[in-house]
This record gives sequence, C-alpha cells and structure tokens, in this order.
Amino acid sequence: MSFSSLFSFGKRSRPIEAPDPTEFRVVQRPLRRVLAFTGRTIHDVVNNPIVKREVLGYYKLHKQIHRAAEVRDLERQWNDIPH
Repeated sequence: MSFSSLFSFGKRSRPIEAPDPTEFRVVQRPLRRVLAFTGRTIHDVVNNPIVKREVLGYYKLHKQIHRAAEVRDLERQWNDIPH
C-alpha cells in the first residue's frame, strides 16, 4: 500500500458530481417598501398619529394588491389548458 493511496491522493474511483446551482431569494419587506415610497421613517410613524394612519393606509393597499395578484396567478394556473 503506497502513501498516496492511503489518503486517497491517487485516482478517484468515481467522478465528482457538480453541486446544484445556488438559488438566491430576496426577502421582500412590505413595510420598508411603503416607508420608502412615502419618504417616512419608522420614527415618524411612532411619533406622529397622522403619519401612522397614512403609512397604514398604504400598507393595506399594498396587501390588497399583493393578494389580488396571487389570486390572478392561481386562476391563470387553474384555467390554463395544456396543448
């Protein structure tokens, strides 16, 4: 038994498989998007009730739009007829 075969430095018995490609996901934070859209900070929301209501309204609007898009996508998948 040689030194190289003892520690598997010689030829490999099977080829090395390529790892799966990495998939990156971007987490969307709706509150940050709404704050950026309105130009407000979290401190403005905490300290001012008028700003709090404004940001809450935009946040609710964002949720409604997101839900409507999800429903539309699901309906499209359901009604899609394969050729």
